[in-house]
Amino acid sequence: MDREGGGNSRPVTAESDGLDDCAFCRIAQGQESPSQIIAEGEDWLAFFPLHPATIGHTLVIPRVHVSDLWQASPELAAGLAGHCVTVGRAIESALSPDGMNLITSKGAAAEQSVFHLHLHLVPRWSDDRFGTIWPDSSADDGVDLSKVAVSIRNAWRTEASR
Repeated sequence: MDREGGGNSRPVTAESDGLDDCAFCRIAQGQESPSQIIAEGEDWLAFFPLHPATIGHTLVIPRVHVSDLWQASPELAAGLAGHCVTVGRAIESALSPDGMNLITSKGAAAEQSVFHLHLHLVPRWSDDRFGTIWPDSSADDGVDLSKVAVSIRNAWRTEASR
């Protein structure tokens, strides 16, 4: 296990299992070029996606292979969040958007298309074509939310004690 990535992470090297299958591993290793690199550090990289949702849309990724945020160690996740803050501030300074979304996804049902942890910084303008990100109605149709809350609290206690 990589010390920074968590349970499902591995250092990105040419010898890494599956490196050919992960476009973001190839980008992190310098084997494939993104459209524009915005900023980078020893363990992370920020770049424009090939098909940005808005002007300035930037991805922030770890250089280690981690499939999604929930497979990352808390330390890796915290480091990426910090880089999102500094890159996000740079986007705000350079572009003056009306707002910004920070988005990450886990799994195909959540529209994850590249299974390497990535955080989207999406600058927003009131007249952009991005659209809404929340449904018009609530998802709690007849569900006892107190039971859902108990279930999540119990699972959290298990996770927190690891």
